[in-house]
Amino acid sequence: MKREGEVISILETIQARRSIHQLKEQPVDLSVLKEIFTYASYAPTHYMKEPWQIKIYQGHGREAIIDAIIRSYQRIGMIKNEQEPKTKKMIHSMKEFLLKIPHHALIYFEKEEDSVRYEEEYASVCAFIQNAQLAAWEYGVGMLWTITPYMHDPIFLDEIGLDNERFKIAAVLQIGYPAKVPRKKERTPIEGKLEIIE
Repeated sequence: MKREGEVISILETIQARRSIHQLKEQPVDLSVLKEIFTYASYAPTHYMKEPWQIKIYQGHGREAIIDAIIRSYQRIGMIKNEQEPKTKKMIHSMKEFLLKIPHHALIYFEKEEDSVRYEEEYASVCAFIQNAQLAAWEYGVGMLWTITPYMHDPIFLDEIGLDNERFKIAAVLQIGYPAKVPRKKERTPIEGKLEIIE
């Protein structure tokens, strides 16, 4: 993460970026979030369709999505649907944890019936998400790209105002200023992934 006034290259940013699991409770200014997602929108996009859509839940708005998440977890069996003290305590802890995250950004797109077009749109949205993570790092903002079971729950989508038949959630980004930056983890040498055919 760069210091104020420091200029680093895009290659350094790619290497330096981390998934942030511990966030400060301080919210990120909306103008900064808009700039981050504006830079993200320069992702490659087939036919310039720019399929990505964003819902950001912050402040009191977080309560609605967190309640919907809890109900979804109960429906799919990740949380018991009962009134036992242990279950109530687990739900309370989960809500407290999620409420400490300043921003939950839900990234979604409209489904395509054609399977090739669907893959093109999904790939483009994923590029948008990675651009957002890199742009956020430049602003000193951390993100965690999450893929969670409730994203595939049709009732969850309905509760947040999305038609399950029409839209697909690609990811939920947890966003805020890093409380702790994980250490660098080395990658497998590319020679182990690379096949040259001449």
